[in-house]
Amino acid sequence: MTVWASDEHRVGLKPVLRRVWARRGGRPRATVHHRYQWLWLVAFAQPATGESHWYLLPRIRADTFGLALAEFAAAVGAGPAHRVVLVLDQAGWHVSGELVVPEGLHFVFLPPYSPEVQPVERLWSLSDEPVVNRALADLDELEEIMAARCVALMADRPTVRRHTHFHWWPASRHEQEAITAI
Repeated sequence: MTVWASDEHRVGLKPVLRRVWARRGGRPRATVHHRYQWLWLVAFAQPATGESHWYLLPRIRADTFGLALAEFAAAVGAGPAHRVVLVLDQAGWHVSGELVVPEGLHFVFLPPYSPEVQPVERLWSLSDEPVVNRALADLDELEEIMAARCVALMADRPTVRRHTHFHWWPASRHEQEAITAI
């Protein structure tokens, strides 16, 4: 059995603005073009190890989230022999009666209005980094940039672990063996 966390994040053509350095007395400029078109980024992370899986969706509903769950379950080998506990918030598509949950996945829901205890919430600043203070041409360009970023974050387990592993999060099997050996 393994414990994972999952959350969704909306990224779009509306710019992500952050502060930048500027000369004293000067104002930095960032070209932006407000447009309201979005993609949804779904992240699954195992905070104890830093392993993560990322999916880009055109919209988020029970049926599209179910597709992401099926891909995730297949990727981690969830099934009768390998159970996966997934920590989620209580978004409408997570609790929908229309959601098809693959065999081997079990949900644990966080209390309402508690994003500070959701480990994956801390990954969004990392995922947004390549689009900060940039004006993008269209959703295709955004999708290309975000896909490359997701691949980079999947490969960077130490960074994902550093951002998601809270002191109270259940230890991985390797950590449990190390603790019991002491």
